[in-house]
Amino acid sequence: MRVLLVGAGGVGTAVTRIAARRPFFDRMVVADRDPARAEAAVAALGEDGTRFRTERVDAGDEAQVTALLDRHGCDVLLNATDPRFVMPLFRAARGAGATYVDMAMSLSRPHAQRPYEECGVKLGDEQFARADAWAKGGALALVGMGVEPGLSDVFARYAADELFDEVEEIGVRDGANLTVDGYDFAPSFSIWTTIEECLNPPVVYEADRGWFTTAPFSEPEVFDFPEGIGPVECVNVEHEEVLLVPRWVDARRVTFKYGLGREFIDTLRTLRLLGLDRTEPVTVPGPDGPVRVSPRDVVAACLPDPATLGERMHGKTCAGTWVRGVKDGAPREVYLYHVVDNRWSMAEYGCQAVVWQTAVNPVVALELLADGAWSGTGVLGPEAFPAQPFLDLLTAYGSPWGMREQ
Repeated sequence: MRVLLVGAGGVGTAVTRIAARRPFFDRMVVADRDPARAEAAVAALGEDGTRFRTERVDAGDEAQVTALLDRHGCDVLLNATDPRFVMPLFRAARGAGATYVDMAMSLSRPHAQRPYEECGVKLGDEQFARADAWAKGGALALVGMGVEPGLSDVFARYAADELFDEVEEIGVRDGANLTVDGYDFAPSFSIWTTIEECLNPPVVYEADRGWFTTAPFSEPEVFDFPEGIGPVECVNVEHEEVLLVPRWVDARRVTFKYGLGREFIDTLRTLRLLGLDRTEPVTVPGPDGPVRVSPRDVVAACLPDPATLGERMHGKTCAGTWVRGVKDGAPREVYLYHVVDNRWSMAEYGCQAVVWQTAVNPVVALELLADGAWSGTGVLGPEAFPAQPFLDLLTAYGSPWGMREQ
């Protein structure tokens, strides 16, 4: 397997450090618009250069990415950029005949008249609209294969196959007790992506209603997270699992709730109130005259790079899937989860917990594709594949998952 990894930020760098310990690929080309980031990611591996290369690439330039895939003979494109670049990279992989893997799906657009009741363009709609073309071409796009979405979807598949006869509800629940020394506000993941998913209308799925939307931060609940994290208030947030799980798993209701905390929610609401969540450029004065900048990009530039926060971070992060249903005629509830301690991920990989937890899952998926344990054609989510091989291999990577009866 030859992999083109596009994006050498926090998650991309973690991908290289995890993959470097595995023998399943022949080459990984690490490409970024900033060649210094790609070079730093590879240099930190201390390898002899036989399996890793670096390149400069504009992820938004489809032709450039396709040419890069062809030049290096890469048969897989792993997208580690933010969701703005999903579609050009998705199309570039198809143009080059490569397998495509991402961790976040094509962007949504709220309903113009009823944004908090009806769906407009949903997450992933642009990709699923091209599913037939991928299938007819015998090609695979594995979408939403990070931690959430990704591992959370694998948990949903596992629960439906192994733990329940009937599934009433699947709810992804994400929480942490992470703190960052020296900062009053320092998101542990891309603020660009966080603004996008938290301020868009959350989507809920119900079998008798289909997909519909609600207000941001709605339906608060306190969820007790394992391994010492404890109770965290979680709220509805737009996320891919709600759009993916019902396509392959029979459940009456699917939700996603994120443990953000009141201060974080208030900050996001303030950004929206001031228009600083916008992606459309505005004109501002510059030393050489007016310049056009995106307010959201300015916010991101003003905050610390999440990848650099590891030494200042303390605590654990938990991603998991809560499932309620019936087994052998009796009601059952379980929480399937994966916890990463920042102290462990920094000591073992030099990566902070959130980016490491995101990065490990696509690497596991690539290894399953390389050895044939996972295969398919079309545009498929993690739920479309058998869960047990993934969970076994994740444990073999030294990062076991857990299950708690509720």
